[in-house]
Amino acid sequence: MDIHTILNRLSAKEPGIMGMEDFKQSAVLIPLVDVNGETHILFEVRSMKLRSQPGDICFPGGRIDSTDPTPMDCAIRETMEELGVNKDTIVDVTPIDYVVSDMGRIIYPYVGKLQHTSEITPNETEVGEYFTVPLSYLLNTTPESYKVNFKVIPEENFPFDLIVGGEDYNWKIRHINELFYRYEDRVIWGLTAKILTHFLKLIKC
Repeated sequence: MDIHTILNRLSAKEPGIMGMEDFKQSAVLIPLVDVNGETHILFEVRSMKLRSQPGDICFPGGRIDSTDPTPMDCAIRETMEELGVNKDTIVDVTPIDYVVSDMGRIIYPYVGKLQHTSEITPNETEVGEYFTVPLSYLLNTTPESYKVNFKVIPEENFPFDLIVGGEDYNWKIRHINELFYRYEDRVIWGLTAKILTHFLKLIKC
């Protein structure tokens, strides 16, 4: 294959994330609600019946299905299913920066207004309960931050003889910062806290 053919073929490709097809992709909604004239953010508590992360606090959302035309459609669909609301109660939905996590996940966050909260009927198989936190509280709260360090453990048959340094190779070990927000008797942490922190930074600018 000649150089011209190679460059011509690549010029027509839109750059993306390498290996994206192997990532688990999901979408979430940050629901803004009006509580007595004050803006709040709505959070869910995952049902204790769930196998994955039972009892954790999260935003409405979930895995993108093949039937979802876009990640935004997924965020809206999941919110409808989890909170038992109609589509017309979710308005002014807008995207913010998406997350590519260290664990092979891509999460597309959206922000939108959730109307008629009195009509919320949580799906008990997925949502144990829901609650809201005043936006003003979150804007004025600095989350606690703790480091989580990763350790490199090659498998037993790893070919150390093929790399310079062998078993003494200087792996670039890294860490992540886990954030924690406390509100009354609730703790918001993990990717939910990471997305929340980014959202708060965006609206402070």
